[in-house]
Amino acid sequence: MEVVVGGNKRARRAYGFDEVALVPGPLVIDHRDVDVSWTLGGRRFDIPILASALDAAVNPTLAARMSALGGLAVLNLDGVQTRYEDAEDVVRRIAEAPQEGVVGLIQQLYQEPVKEDLIARRVREIREAGGVAAVAAAPHTAERAARAAVEAGAELFFVQSTVGSVRFESTQIEAFPIAEFCRNAPVPVIVGNTVGYQATLELMEAGAAGVLVGVGPGHICTSRKVLGIGVPQITATADCAAARDEYFARTGRYVPVITDGGMKTGGDIAKAIAAGADAVMLGSTIAAAAEAPAPGSSWGMATFSADLPRGTRIRVPVSGTLEEILFGPAHRDDGTMNLVGALRLSMGSLGARTIAEMQRVEMMIAPSLPTEGKSLQRAQGVG
Repeated sequence: MEVVVGGNKRARRAYGFDEVALVPGPLVIDHRDVDVSWTLGGRRFDIPILASALDAAVNPTLAARMSALGGLAVLNLDGVQTRYEDAEDVVRRIAEAPQEGVVGLIQQLYQEPVKEDLIARRVREIREAGGVAAVAAAPHTAERAARAAVEAGAELFFVQSTVGSVRFESTQIEAFPIAEFCRNAPVPVIVGNTVGYQATLELMEAGAAGVLVGVGPGHICTSRKVLGIGVPQITATADCAAARDEYFARTGRYVPVITDGGMKTGGDIAKAIAAGADAVMLGSTIAAAAEAPAPGSSWGMATFSADLPRGTRIRVPVSGTLEEILFGPAHRDDGTMNLVGALRLSMGSLGARTIAEMQRVEMMIAPSLPTEGKSLQRAQGVG
Protein backbone atom coordinates (compact mmCIF):
# COMPACT_ATOMS: atom_id res chain seq x y z
CA MET A 1 0.00 0.00 0.00
CA GLU A 2 1.38 3.39 -1.01
CA VAL A 3 0.83 6.57 0.97
CA VAL A 4 1.64 10.17 0.12
CA VAL A 5 4.19 11.50 2.59
CA GLY A 6 4.03 15.00 1.14
CA GLY A 7 4.00 16.72 -2.23
CA ASN A 8 4.65 14.13 -4.93
CA LYS A 9 6.62 11.83 -2.63
CA ARG A 10 5.05 8.44 -2.08
CA ALA A 11 6.13 5.76 0.32
CA ARG A 12 5.31 2.11 0.72
CA ARG A 13 4.04 0.74 4.04
CA ALA A 14 6.29 -1.96 5.52
CA TYR A 15 5.96 -4.21 8.58
CA GLY A 16 8.18 -5.45 11.39
CA PHE A 17 7.84 -8.33 13.82
CA ASP A 18 5.76 -6.45 16.42
CA GLU A 19 3.17 -5.39 13.83
CA VAL A 20 2.01 -8.83 12.69
CA ALA A 21 0.57 -11.98 14.20
CA LEU A 22 0.17 -15.56 12.97
CA VAL A 23 -3.34 -16.97 12.73
CA PRO A 24 -4.13 -20.53 13.90
CA GLY A 25 -6.22 -22.59 11.51
CA PRO A 26 -8.48 -25.64 12.00
CA LEU A 27 -5.60 -28.14 12.31
CA VAL A 28 -3.24 -28.49 15.28
CA ILE A 29 -0.22 -30.83 15.06
CA ASP A 30 1.69 -32.30 17.99
CA HIS A 31 4.88 -30.24 18.20
CA ARG A 32 6.88 -33.47 18.48
CA ASP A 33 5.79 -34.34 14.94
CA VAL A 34 7.02 -31.05 13.48
CA ASP A 35 10.12 -31.13 11.25
CA VAL A 36 12.16 -27.91 11.36
CA SER A 37 15.04 -29.13 9.18
CA TRP A 38 16.16 -27.26 6.07
CA THR A 39 18.82 -27.50 3.36
CA LEU A 40 21.62 -25.11 2.37
CA GLY A 41 24.09 -25.84 -0.40
CA GLY A 42 22.93 -29.44 -0.60
CA ARG A 43 23.53 -30.01 3.13
CA ARG A 44 20.68 -30.74 5.55
CA PHE A 45 20.54 -29.05 8.95
CA ASP A 46 18.27 -30.19 11.78
CA ILE A 47 17.35 -26.69 12.94
CA PRO A 48 16.87 -23.48 10.89
CA ILE A 49 19.16 -21.32 13.01
CA LEU A 50 22.55 -19.89 12.06
CA ALA A 51 24.96 -18.08 14.35
CA SER A 52 26.04 -14.80 12.79
CA ALA A 53 29.64 -14.09 11.83
CA LEU A 54 30.33 -11.89 14.84
CA ASP A 55 33.56 -12.08 16.80
CA ALA A 56 31.60 -11.99 20.05
CA ALA A 57 29.38 -14.87 18.94
CA VAL A 58 31.45 -17.37 16.96
CA ASN A 59 34.86 -18.93 17.41
CA PRO A 60 35.91 -22.44 16.28
CA THR A 61 34.72 -24.00 19.54
CA LEU A 62 31.25 -22.52 19.34
CA ALA A 63 31.03 -23.31 15.62
CA ALA A 64 31.65 -26.98 16.34
CA ARG A 65 29.14 -26.96 19.19
CA MET A 66 26.50 -25.33 16.98
CA SER A 67 27.02 -28.04 14.38
CA ALA A 68 26.66 -30.75 17.01
CA LEU A 69 23.29 -29.24 17.99
CA GLY A 70 22.03 -29.33 14.40
CA GLY A 71 22.57 -25.68 13.44
CA LEU A 72 25.27 -23.73 11.64
CA ALA A 73 27.70 -21.07 12.87
CA VAL A 74 29.60 -18.74 10.53
CA LEU A 75 33.13 -17.61 11.39
CA ASN A 76 34.17 -14.06 10.48
CA LEU A 77 37.35 -14.21 8.38
CA ASP A 78 37.74 -10.43 8.66
CA GLY A 79 37.69 -10.55 12.45
CA VAL A 80 40.08 -11.09 15.34
CA GLN A 81 40.16 -14.86 14.86
CA THR A 82 42.26 -14.37 11.71
CA ARG A 83 44.26 -11.35 12.92
CA TYR A 84 45.63 -12.63 16.23
CA GLU A 85 47.11 -15.92 17.44
CA ASP A 86 45.45 -15.39 20.82
CA ALA A 87 42.11 -14.10 19.57
CA GLU A 88 40.37 -14.88 22.84
CA ASP A 89 42.54 -12.37 24.70
CA VAL A 90 41.62 -9.63 22.21
CA VAL A 91 37.94 -10.49 22.51
CA ARG A 92 38.19 -10.23 26.29
CA ARG A 93 39.87 -6.82 26.02
CA ILE A 94 36.96 -5.51 23.96
CA ALA A 95 34.36 -7.09 26.23
CA GLU A 96 35.93 -5.67 29.40
CA ALA A 97 36.66 -2.16 28.09
CA PRO A 98 34.58 0.76 29.43
CA GLN A 99 31.79 1.87 27.10
CA GLU A 100 33.32 5.30 26.51
CA GLY A 101 35.90 4.94 23.76
CA VAL A 102 35.16 1.27 23.02
CA VAL A 103 34.57 1.87 19.29
CA GLY A 104 37.97 3.55 19.03
CA LEU A 105 39.55 0.55 20.77
CA ILE A 106 37.84 -1.83 18.37
CA GLN A 107 39.07 0.19 15.38
CA GLN A 108 42.61 0.12 16.77
CA LEU A 109 42.62 -3.64 17.41
CA TYR A 110 41.22 -4.43 13.96
CA GLN A 111 44.09 -2.62 12.24
CA GLU A 112 46.18 -5.77 12.67
CA PRO A 113 46.31 -7.47 9.25
CA VAL A 114 44.40 -10.66 8.48
CA LYS A 115 46.78 -13.61 8.10
CA GLU A 116 46.13 -16.44 5.64
CA ASP A 117 47.74 -19.01 7.90
CA LEU A 118 45.27 -18.09 10.66
CA ILE A 119 42.36 -18.40 8.22
CA ALA A 120 43.51 -21.94 7.43
CA ARG A 121 44.10 -22.76 11.08
CA ARG A 122 40.64 -21.64 12.23
CA VAL A 123 38.96 -23.64 9.47
CA ARG A 124 40.94 -26.73 10.43
CA GLU A 125 40.05 -26.21 14.10
CA ILE A 126 36.34 -26.25 13.24
CA ARG A 127 36.71 -29.37 11.07
CA GLU A 128 38.87 -31.21 13.61
CA ALA A 129 36.25 -30.54 16.31
CA GLY A 130 33.58 -32.11 14.10
CA GLY A 131 31.92 -28.88 12.95
CA VAL A 132 30.71 -27.68 9.57
CA ALA A 133 33.22 -25.05 8.46
CA ALA A 134 31.19 -22.05 7.30
CA VAL A 135 33.07 -18.77 6.94
CA ALA A 136 32.33 -15.19 5.90
CA ALA A 137 34.22 -12.26 4.39
CA ALA A 138 33.43 -8.87 2.90
CA PRO A 139 33.49 -8.54 -0.91
CA HIS A 140 36.85 -6.72 -0.98
CA THR A 141 38.55 -9.55 0.97
CA ALA A 142 36.50 -12.50 -0.25
CA GLU A 143 38.72 -13.80 -3.05
CA ARG A 144 41.88 -13.90 -0.96
CA ALA A 145 40.08 -15.29 2.08
CA ALA A 146 38.28 -17.94 0.03
CA ARG A 147 41.50 -19.34 -1.38
CA ALA A 148 42.97 -19.95 2.05
CA ALA A 149 39.70 -21.11 3.62
CA VAL A 150 38.64 -23.53 0.91
CA GLU A 151 42.09 -25.07 0.67
CA ALA A 152 41.90 -25.71 4.44
CA GLY A 153 38.49 -27.36 4.14
CA ALA A 154 35.82 -24.64 4.33
CA GLU A 155 32.46 -26.06 3.23
CA LEU A 156 30.28 -22.95 2.91
CA PHE A 157 31.39 -19.41 2.06
CA PHE A 158 29.38 -16.28 2.92
CA VAL A 159 30.00 -12.95 1.19
CA GLN A 160 28.49 -10.21 3.36
CA SER A 161 28.31 -6.45 3.00
CA THR A 162 26.03 -3.68 4.27
CA VAL A 163 24.02 -3.92 1.04
CA GLY A 164 24.66 -6.88 -1.24
CA SER A 165 24.00 -6.46 -4.96
CA VAL A 166 25.16 -7.83 -8.28
CA ARG A 167 25.40 -4.34 -9.76
CA PHE A 168 28.01 -1.93 -8.41
CA GLU A 169 29.44 1.23 -9.93
CA SER A 170 32.56 3.08 -8.84
CA THR A 171 35.20 5.34 -10.35
CA GLN A 172 37.62 4.26 -7.59
CA ILE A 173 37.54 0.46 -7.34
CA GLU A 174 36.54 -2.53 -9.43
CA ALA A 175 33.22 -4.22 -8.76
CA PHE A 176 33.29 -7.56 -6.97
CA PRO A 177 32.50 -10.19 -9.64
CA ILE A 178 29.74 -12.05 -7.78
CA ALA A 179 28.65 -14.24 -10.70
CA GLU A 180 32.22 -15.23 -11.53
CA PHE A 181 33.01 -15.86 -7.86
CA CYS A 182 29.95 -18.09 -7.41
CA ARG A 183 30.66 -19.93 -10.65
CA ASN A 184 34.31 -20.66 -9.83
CA ALA A 185 33.96 -21.37 -6.11
CA PRO A 186 34.28 -25.08 -5.28
CA VAL A 187 31.87 -24.63 -2.36
CA PRO A 188 28.38 -23.07 -2.16
CA VAL A 189 28.41 -19.27 -1.85
CA ILE A 190 25.80 -17.44 0.21
CA VAL A 191 25.48 -13.70 -0.44
CA GLY A 192 24.03 -10.79 1.52
CA ASN A 193 22.65 -8.64 2.70
CA THR A 194 19.64 -7.46 0.78
CA VAL A 195 16.03 -6.48 1.38
CA GLY A 196 14.41 -6.31 -2.05
CA TYR A 197 12.84 -8.48 -4.74
CA GLN A 198 14.96 -7.39 -7.72
CA ALA A 199 18.30 -7.48 -5.91
CA THR A 200 17.50 -10.95 -4.53
CA LEU A 201 16.48 -12.24 -7.94
CA GLU A 202 19.72 -10.97 -9.50
CA LEU A 203 21.83 -12.55 -6.77
CA MET A 204 20.14 -15.89 -7.38
CA GLU A 205 20.65 -15.55 -11.12
CA ALA A 206 24.33 -14.86 -10.40
CA GLY A 207 24.58 -18.26 -8.72
CA ALA A 208 24.14 -17.56 -5.01
CA ALA A 209 23.35 -20.72 -3.05
CA GLY A 210 21.53 -18.66 -0.43
CA VAL A 211 20.61 -15.03 0.25
CA LEU A 212 20.79 -13.18 3.57
CA VAL A 213 17.99 -10.70 4.25
CA GLY A 214 18.30 -7.65 6.47
CA VAL A 215 19.97 -4.25 6.39
CA GLY A 216 20.71 -2.95 9.88
CA PRO A 217 17.97 -4.67 11.92
CA GLY A 218 20.16 -6.11 14.67
CA HIS A 219 20.73 -4.82 18.20
CA ILE A 220 24.38 -3.99 17.55
CA CYS A 221 24.15 -2.48 14.07
CA THR A 222 23.66 1.27 13.68
CA SER A 223 23.38 1.32 9.86
CA ARG A 224 19.73 2.39 9.95
CA LYS A 225 20.58 5.30 12.22
CA VAL A 226 23.82 6.27 10.46
CA LEU A 227 22.69 5.74 6.86
CA GLY A 228 18.90 5.96 7.06
CA ILE A 229 18.44 2.78 5.04
CA GLY A 230 16.66 -0.49 5.77
CA VAL A 231 13.33 -2.27 5.48
CA PRO A 232 11.43 -3.85 8.41
CA GLN A 233 12.15 -7.56 8.43
CA ILE A 234 8.67 -8.98 7.76
CA THR A 235 8.32 -6.99 4.55
CA ALA A 236 11.96 -7.52 3.55
CA THR A 237 11.66 -11.27 4.05
CA ALA A 238 8.39 -11.52 2.13
CA ASP A 239 9.80 -9.53 -0.81
CA CYS A 240 12.94 -11.67 -1.01
CA ALA A 241 10.95 -14.89 -0.61
CA ALA A 242 8.78 -13.84 -3.55
CA ALA A 243 11.93 -13.54 -5.67
CA ARG A 244 13.02 -17.00 -4.51
CA ASP A 245 9.67 -18.52 -5.48
CA GLU A 246 9.68 -16.84 -8.88
CA TYR A 247 13.25 -17.98 -9.53
CA PHE A 248 12.42 -21.56 -8.48
CA ALA A 249 9.34 -21.67 -10.71
CA ARG A 250 11.44 -20.48 -13.65
CA THR A 251 14.59 -22.56 -13.13
CA GLY A 252 13.81 -25.43 -10.77
CA ARG A 253 16.70 -24.36 -8.49
CA TYR A 254 15.63 -23.56 -4.94
CA VAL A 255 17.74 -20.89 -3.22
CA PRO A 256 17.05 -20.50 0.52
CA VAL A 257 16.32 -17.10 2.03
CA ILE A 258 17.80 -16.45 5.48
CA THR A 259 16.41 -13.63 7.63
CA ASP A 260 19.41 -12.03 9.32
CA GLY A 261 18.92 -9.99 12.48
CA GLY A 262 16.25 -8.19 14.46
CA MET A 263 14.81 -11.28 16.21
CA LYS A 264 14.68 -11.63 19.99
CA THR A 265 12.29 -14.51 20.68
CA GLY A 266 10.96 -17.76 19.30
CA GLY A 267 7.89 -15.82 18.21
CA ASP A 268 10.00 -13.55 16.02
CA ILE A 269 11.65 -16.58 14.43
CA ALA A 270 8.25 -18.12 13.74
CA LYS A 271 7.08 -14.88 12.11
CA ALA A 272 10.20 -14.67 9.95
CA ILE A 273 9.60 -18.18 8.61
CA ALA A 274 5.90 -17.46 8.09
CA ALA A 275 6.94 -14.40 6.07
CA GLY A 276 8.93 -16.72 3.79
CA ALA A 277 12.33 -17.38 5.39
CA ASP A 278 13.88 -20.83 5.19
CA ALA A 279 16.08 -20.12 8.21
CA VAL A 280 17.18 -17.27 10.46
CA MET A 281 20.55 -15.87 11.52
CA LEU A 282 21.03 -14.73 15.12
CA GLY A 283 23.87 -12.65 16.53
CA SER A 284 23.44 -11.18 20.00
CA THR A 285 21.24 -14.11 21.07
CA ILE A 286 24.13 -16.48 20.38
CA ALA A 287 26.59 -14.06 21.99
CA ALA A 288 24.55 -14.51 25.17
CA ALA A 289 25.53 -18.19 25.35
CA ALA A 290 27.96 -19.30 28.04
CA GLU A 291 30.22 -20.81 25.34
CA ALA A 292 30.40 -17.59 23.30
CA PRO A 293 33.84 -15.97 22.90
CA ALA A 294 32.78 -12.88 24.87
CA PRO A 295 29.81 -13.99 27.00
CA GLY A 296 27.97 -10.86 28.06
CA SER A 297 28.99 -8.62 25.12
CA SER A 298 28.34 -8.25 21.41
CA TRP A 299 29.52 -5.91 18.64
CA GLY A 300 28.91 -5.65 14.92
CA MET A 301 30.95 -6.52 11.82
CA ALA A 302 31.03 -2.87 10.69
CA THR A 303 31.98 -1.42 14.08
CA PHE A 304 35.67 -1.35 13.16
CA SER A 305 35.21 0.54 9.86
CA ALA A 306 37.94 3.17 9.71
CA ASP A 307 35.84 5.65 7.71
CA LEU A 308 32.34 5.22 9.13
CA PRO A 309 31.79 2.76 11.98
CA ARG A 310 28.23 1.42 11.90
CA GLY A 311 27.88 -0.50 15.11
CA THR A 312 28.42 -0.48 18.81
CA ARG A 313 29.16 -2.84 21.65
CA ILE A 314 26.17 -3.84 23.75
CA ARG A 315 25.80 -5.88 26.91
CA VAL A 316 23.95 -9.17 26.52
CA PRO A 317 23.70 -10.91 29.89
CA VAL A 318 24.46 -14.62 29.66
CA SER A 319 21.19 -16.51 29.12
CA GLY A 320 22.51 -20.05 29.56
CA THR A 321 24.39 -22.58 27.52
CA LEU A 322 23.98 -22.68 23.76
CA GLU A 323 21.95 -25.87 24.10
CA GLU A 324 19.63 -24.22 26.65
CA ILE A 325 19.10 -21.19 24.40
CA LEU A 326 18.20 -23.42 21.48
CA PHE A 327 16.42 -26.31 23.20
CA GLY A 328 15.67 -25.32 26.79
CA PRO A 329 14.73 -25.87 29.48
CA ALA A 330 13.11 -22.44 29.26
CA HIS A 331 14.08 -21.47 32.78
CA ARG A 332 14.11 -17.74 32.18
CA ASP A 333 11.11 -16.03 33.73
CA ASP A 334 9.95 -14.55 30.44
CA GLY A 335 10.05 -17.90 28.63
CA THR A 336 12.24 -16.60 25.82
CA MET A 337 14.72 -19.46 25.92
CA ASN A 338 14.21 -22.78 24.09
CA LEU A 339 13.94 -21.11 20.69
CA VAL A 340 13.58 -24.34 18.73
CA GLY A 341 10.92 -25.63 21.12
CA ALA A 342 8.98 -22.38 20.71
CA LEU A 343 9.24 -22.65 16.92
CA ARG A 344 8.01 -26.26 16.92
CA LEU A 345 5.09 -25.40 19.20
CA SER A 346 4.21 -22.39 17.05
CA MET A 347 4.32 -24.45 13.87
CA GLY A 348 2.23 -27.22 15.40
CA SER A 349 -0.34 -24.73 16.67
CA LEU A 350 -0.61 -23.35 13.15
CA GLY A 351 -0.95 -26.78 11.54
CA ALA A 352 2.46 -26.65 9.85
CA ARG A 353 4.51 -29.86 9.74
CA THR A 354 7.49 -28.40 7.84
CA ILE A 355 9.22 -25.11 7.10
CA ALA A 356 7.55 -25.07 3.67
CA GLU A 357 4.10 -25.40 5.25
CA MET A 358 4.95 -22.72 7.83
CA GLN A 359 5.70 -20.33 4.96
CA ARG A 360 2.06 -20.62 3.88
CA VAL A 361 0.28 -19.91 7.19
CA GLU A 362 -2.04 -16.92 7.51
CA MET A 363 -0.61 -13.66 8.80
CA MET A 364 -2.50 -10.57 9.91
CA ILE A 365 -1.59 -7.00 10.74
CA ALA A 366 -1.84 -6.79 14.52
CA PRO A 367 0.23 -3.96 16.03
CA SER A 368 -1.85 -4.01 19.22
CA LEU A 369 -1.27 -7.73 19.91
CA PRO A 370 1.81 -7.28 22.13
CA THR A 371 -0.10 -4.89 24.40
CA GLU A 372 -3.52 -6.55 24.65
CA GLY A 373 -4.36 -7.44 28.24
CA LYS A 374 -0.94 -6.40 29.49
CA SER A 375 -1.84 -3.33 31.53
CA LEU A 376 -1.80 -5.29 34.81
CA GLN A 377 1.60 -6.79 33.95
CA ARG A 378 3.01 -3.35 33.22
CA ALA A 379 1.54 -1.94 36.41
CA GLN A 380 3.39 -4.66 38.34
CA GLY A 381 6.61 -4.12 36.39
CA VAL A 382 6.55 -7.54 34.71
CA GLY A 383 5.19 -6.70 31.24
